[in-house]
Amino acid sequence: MRQIPLAIGPAPVATFESFVTGALQGNAAALAHLRSLATQPGTPVYLWGASGSGKTHLLRALTGAAQAQGGRAGWFDATTPVPWTFDPAWSLVVLDACDAFDAARQQAAFALIVDALSQGAQLAAAASVPPVDLPLRDDLRTRLAWGHVFALEALGEADARAALRREADRRGIFLSDEVMAYLLTRFSRDLKHLMALLDRLDEFALAEHRAITVPLLRRMFEQQGAEL
Repeated sequence: MRQIPLAIGPAPVATFESFVTGALQGNAAALAHLRSLATQPGTPVYLWGASGSGKTHLLRALTGAAQAQGGRAGWFDATTPVPWTFDPAWSLVVLDACDAFDAARQQAAFALIVDALSQGAQLAAAASVPPVDLPLRDDLRTRLAWGHVFALEALGEADARAALRREADRRGIFLSDEVMAYLLTRFSRDLKHLMALLDRLDEFALAEHRAITVPLLRRMFEQQGAEL
């Protein structure tokens, strides 16, 4: 009988400290800028990059930092039902996955931006492409491009290996060099995907009462491959 895929555990809280920049100067610059916004709001900021480059992580870290200082935030993405209404109590408004906004959400986002900026709230947005390439109405695209724009890149193999090792150590999971090589050469190296894999590996190894080895990985992928 085929084993039912195990649920992925809760994702770790995204913080500025847990964001890995590696040797990527653009990512480091974006991190430094958002850290400064957490204490001193400024002009709007827009992040763009491929999936797994850390856009949502940084937006969540900014949100968490603002809330830790007593602020409130509104978070909107392509799955947030409309209508969207600005709350004057918000000190931060976040628009994630802007490139996936449909017509109704584009209209809602434009009105939200106008209200947020008029009330002095910090605006932070993200998408997979630079503002000029956004498949959005012109007035919204122009608003999103006004401010600081940062391009994020996915980590290289060495940095991804270090990040995966650090997270495994934090969880008390031993990953041999052989296991690490298997993961990094056969699967996407973006951290979002790697951390999801680590969740499944941890759960599967516990259920099987086995250490994580390449044979165990192969067994898990045979049983759960369609869901990975």
